[in-house]
Amino acid sequence: MSTIKVDKLQGTSGAVTGLTFSGANGTFGGTLAVTGVHTVGTNAVATSEGGAATTSVVQGLAKSWLSINGTGTIAVRASFNISSITDQGVGLTDVAIGNNMSSAEYSLSGASGTVHTVTDNCRLGFSTEAGTPTAATYRAITREANDDQNRDANYSYTQAFGSLA
Repeated sequence: MSTIKVDKLQGTSGAVTGLTFSGANGTFGGTLAVTGVHTVGTNAVATSEGGAATTSVVQGLAKSWLSINGTGTIAVRASFNISSITDQGVGLTDVAIGNNMSSAEYSLSGASGTVHTVTDNCRLGFSTEAGTPTAATYRAITREANDDQNRDANYSYTQAFGSLA
């Protein structure tokens, strides 16, 4: 195996150094265009627009999201990392996560749209019934805002944030 040792790489056109090395670290100046599949490490960080703060890129991503039609025969409109949904009764939907979370300690958020008519308002919550949430499942509940009764909603959306297993 051969080793190439350099401090800087510069393209043949232009006078600006594209890549600078310092030990095991490299700094890329300019735009990096990547084609194909590439992996972002768990230590990837992004700097805020003002440069005063950094955040973990991997930790800040939604690990799953779901959009469903909860009326009639419930159906997934669109999803990411969701393996299935199960109708558990009026306003109750069990959601199975495709690639499990690392534990049951993750953050869920969501919203719902109309219930029966355009004038009905509903809200979405999450339940600890049936032992959920777990690393693999959670239960979403939609209720009408006016009477606090479980209702099937035309539109329901959920997201999970945290660490994957």
